[in-house]
This record gives sequence, C-alpha cells and structure tokens, in this order.
Amino acid sequence: QVQLVESGGGLVQPGGSLRLSCVASGSFSSLYSMGWYRQAPGKQRELVATVTYGTSTRYADSVKGRFTISRDFAKKTMYLQMNSLKPEDTAVYYCNLKAGIDYWGQGTQVTVSS
Repeated sequence: QVQLVESGGGLVQPGGSLRLSCVASGSFSSLYSMGWYRQAPGKQRELVATVTYGTSTRYADSVKGRFTISRDFAKKTMYLQMNSLKPEDTAVYYCNLKAGIDYWGQGTQVTVSS
C-alpha cells in the first residue's frame, strides 16, 4: 500500500516562503513521477508542479520563477520550495505520485495572509 504524507504547510505573510515535503512509502514502480497540486475553496484542483523520474520539471505559469520542485530519490521524498508567496497561493496542497495509477496525500493547508 502506497502512502504519501505531506508536511510544511502553514500561515505566512505575503512575500514569505514555505517549504512543503512529501514522503512516499510502500511498494511502487521505480519509474514514477511526482507532483504538487492545489485546491482553493470553490475551485477545481490544479497542477502546481511536477517532476518525472528523469527529474524533468514542469510548472504552472502562475508559480514559475517563485516555486521550485525537487526530489530525493533515496529518501522517496519530494519538496516544493515556495517563495514570494501571494494571497492567491492560498489552498490545500496535495502530493501526487503516478506509478501506473495515481496516489494522493491527505493535503496540507497553505494560507497566505497579512
């Protein structure tokens, strides 16, 4: 059984930074990609950033230049460094792992407010 556990969310002022982490456990294919998605109240879940098993990355236009996704293969951990945060970044952030099927974490709340 695959489990994804996110951490690092919280309340931050506009312009601040947060670092999210997602730790994967269980058995799954080594050829997997991971990503961060977010869902704001009343909105659909949207892609934030992804990283493939080959470490290619992709970002939503709204976060390019501010967010950085990375992964540690040995630790089965993925990170999202979020800088220059804006109120519109407020959402529940979900970790995703694609290994034949999609696995999701429980989500971590990020609130950007003064």
